[in-house]
Amino acid sequence: MDLSLESPLGASGEGDQPGRMAGRPLEEWNAAYAKVESYFHALRVRNKVLLGRLVIHVLKRAMRRAPQEPQRSATELAAEEMDHLVSEWFAQVLQEPPTGTDQMLSTRGRLALLLADMPGKWQDQFLRPGPWPEEFVSAMRKTYIQAGPDFQLSKMALRPLHFGPITTLTNLARLPYAKMVGAWTVFALILAVLFFITHH
Repeated sequence: MDLSLESPLGASGEGDQPGRMAGRPLEEWNAAYAKVESYFHALRVRNKVLLGRLVIHVLKRAMRRAPQEPQRSATELAAEEMDHLVSEWFAQVLQEPPTGTDQMLSTRGRLALLLADMPGKWQDQFLRPGPWPEEFVSAMRKTYIQAGPDFQLSKMALRPLHFGPITTLTNLARLPYAKMVGAWTVFALILAVLFFITHH
């Protein structure tokens, strides 16, 4: 879906050429828009007006950084800003300090959103500055506690596969094949010898 971002975002740089914003091609910002929109869709933000406002807010933050970080793609900047924005909001709602590189607040916060049924009951509160309805805050904090401390991010280490008894059966199955190959080899040698004797 091709989106024009020029009107809602306005001119972000005096020297921008046609087809560019914040020094980047519009296609880059379209890709960033789609990425951010997909993220909010995953959090079940379905209201189109709210969804559009949230995406534009994230892209504006990314555009402010774009001139200072030319080596980063618009999608990278937007994804980073989106994560910062959501983590800051979780920290305020849940009264938990943001933990820098630790993703636990963001992960548990997203789980709490779904457990508290934010998409169904409080979609309009998502990423809004406080104060929030007491019922919403209470539900978020309660489900955040439910999401931990037992909830953990884990990494799976690669381990060699063990097939159990089937491995033994496979090894045993090779033995009859070896015997059969040996028998056919002996038979072929006998035929060769007989052929040699009868023709000389």
